[in-house]
Amino acid sequence: MILRGGRGVTSTVADSAPAARRVPRPRADALRNRERLVTAAREMFVEFGAQVPYDEIARRAGVGNATLYRNFPERTDLVREVVLSSMARVTDLAERVMAEESDTFAALRRFTHGAADERIGALCPMLDGAFDKDHPDLTVERERLEEAVQSLVDSAQRAGRLRSDVGVGDLMVAVSQLTRPLPGTACGNFDQFVHRHLQLFLDGLEAPARSELPGTAATLEDLRRDCPSRTTS
Repeated sequence: MILRGGRGVTSTVADSAPAARRVPRPRADALRNRERLVTAAREMFVEFGAQVPYDEIARRAGVGNATLYRNFPERTDLVREVVLSSMARVTDLAERVMAEESDTFAALRRFTHGAADERIGALCPMLDGAFDKDHPDLTVERERLEEAVQSLVDSAQRAGRLRSDVGVGDLMVAVSQLTRPLPGTACGNFDQFVHRHLQLFLDGLEAPARSELPGTAATLEDLRRDCPSRTTS
């Protein structure tokens, strides 16, 4: 505000409201450590399940236990971050293949094999129990994922390349089931079976249909209602 003194002299007094605080950006090395922890946790969750010891995750990430606990004080924090990371990667893949492939079924095929490499099925058991499936961050990422995969399916069906009696839920169940080995089995040749069987499944999705499917096409809402542990949501 302006104060006027004698002889027309004016002076300015700073507003009494406190200045907005700057939120410091995380350091680059801190961000790298966090990414390494999430990557290591995802690998170990796939191999051994979500109860793998914290110190083993830190060791694989190449950081100390203190760094792990500083980033993820609770196991649920780490599990949620792994799920968010996997969902984001699958969504990015769906959007990328849509933009790069002119053949809509080729885009769907490429997406399905890429999603399998994310080991969605192996991560699904972590979503049971006390896991908060309605966390705001998960809700945002889930909606983004569902929209991207639905667009893939819709595009292939509009082009007459994907049979009309299947839905997004059918696709995601297959990816989930075929990427869900028993934790700790250490099957070294697992990848070859996953992609062989996915290709057989995709051959059955391509139009024109060679048979009539029982039941109705499965939606993602059907999966959430009837078998929530088999989706990434």
